[in-house]
Amino acid sequence: MNFKPWKLSLLAALSVSGSAAFAQTTPQKSIELGRYNEARAALLRQGASAETSFELGRLYQMREMPDSAAYYFNRISLNPKDATTMVAAGRAALAQGKTAEAEIQFDNAVKATKGKDAKVLTMIAQAYAESNVKDVSKALSYVEMAHKANKLKDDPALMIARGDIYLKQENGGGEAMNSYDRAVMADQNNVLAYYRKGQLNVRSRNYNDARTAFDKAISLDANYAPAYNALAETYFYAGKYDEALSNFQKYTGLAEKSSDTDAKYASFLFLTKKYPEALVEVDKVLARDPNNVTMNRLKAYSLYETGKNEEAIAAMDKYMKTTPAEKIIKEDNVYYAKMLAKGGKGEQGIAMLQKAVAADPTNVDLQKDLAQAYISSKNYPQAISTYRSIMKTKGGGELTDQVLLARAYSSNKQYTQADSLYNIVLTAKPNYVPGYLMRAQANYGLDPDSKQGLAKPYYEKYLEVAKADPAKYKDGLVEANSYLGYYYYQKGEKTTALPYYQQVLALDPSNQNAKSVVDSMTARPKTATKAPAKKK
Repeated sequence: MNFKPWKLSLLAALSVSGSAAFAQTTPQKSIELGRYNEARAALLRQGASAETSFELGRLYQMREMPDSAAYYFNRISLNPKDATTMVAAGRAALAQGKTAEAEIQFDNAVKATKGKDAKVLTMIAQAYAESNVKDVSKALSYVEMAHKANKLKDDPALMIARGDIYLKQENGGGEAMNSYDRAVMADQNNVLAYYRKGQLNVRSRNYNDARTAFDKAISLDANYAPAYNALAETYFYAGKYDEALSNFQKYTGLAEKSSDTDAKYASFLFLTKKYPEALVEVDKVLARDPNNVTMNRLKAYSLYETGKNEEAIAAMDKYMKTTPAEKIIKEDNVYYAKMLAKGGKGEQGIAMLQKAVAADPTNVDLQKDLAQAYISSKNYPQAISTYRSIMKTKGGGELTDQVLLARAYSSNKQYTQADSLYNIVLTAKPNYVPGYLMRAQANYGLDPDSKQGLAKPYYEKYLEVAKADPAKYKDGLVEANSYLGYYYYQKGEKTTALPYYQQVLALDPSNQNAKSVVDSMTARPKTATKAPAKKK
């Protein structure tokens, strides 16, 4: 089964198929674990046989090479009336999408064994499980026949195939999990069954249960590389990037060395925001496989994320020109638009984002990218309109949306509207430290000469809540102290102003404005003191 759980549409390379351990294993086990190069080499060493051809057919089917799969399945030339030969012929037909022809071969195999050979029936069930056939009604009928042939005892291999078949149905998750549970009850040391349980929990976004299942698989086989791969994805989806990367590195340490493994690693580095490191791995893959679509995509993305915008545009231009249209994803247009906007070609970028939003009007992330593009091009009215649309779509929006809209209002010098939104945000979340600085800035916009002191209470509150982490909030603390120092200085209260300017110097010793003011106020007066500049 080519099982892929819920995932980001952005990356085609990242999947849960994996490879096996370093230890010697059978070709069948290597295929199960995605260690295809190793499996192929072992099978070819065995020489020509019906079993070798059958497993080579499975191998190429797993690699999504249907013609090669059909070739090896059809090489099996036992007695034409032999059930195994018929199953192989059926698999060849399935690999090439000839479902009706496959059913004929499978039905003949059932007749040849009078429906009593559980092994043959399980092989047929596995054929459907490992295929791309979506209509599972026929497949499930073979599962039931196999179960009866097993005298209604749960066989782990059959139960895993049953679960894989049910996963082809939109609402088959419940029966699939039931099948994997039955496989575990039949064999409590079945690593693949626990692995499948974990995969299904990832698909359902039950990350705690997924982690438990993968941990169990690893406890049974510490070298079971696919479980580390899947566990890494589980942590990624749960937002725990450090744990995700740690487990993915364990996976790469056990995985079969191949361009695919390197591509997955590069993809995972990108997803966990390790952009410079991702670039290094991307270039390694492209050196061997220059036409790799996902790696060319990631190269452009990673260049953008590392601030190399001109190189990113060049890489994206090349990618868009050489990649088939059906392989272009919407994120490509979004990234391209952001690159263009950052490169001073905002109109082109905005046009691309508008097109993307029109194609997917309910995609809030796309709308946010469009709003940000408007901000970058200083088209604040359109940014405001877009953020208001987002909030309407989301039934009033989240606090984050209100902050973004407030900042757009401030950029458009609509300070009253911005202040109103910041008030809502801080009332709902009084421990949101940056909010007090933003509200102070909005009020400074309403009172730029500081005569009324509208920003004063908010800068004072910011000093109160931000002082616990001066390293994190250094720039804001410099700004707040500068404002308050100037506010008192221009009122003639120089004694009150002095400590604020001294605090600015403590935070930023290179601040020349604060230094000149402190020097002038602490030195013996020789000439009239020059008034300080406004807050910086």
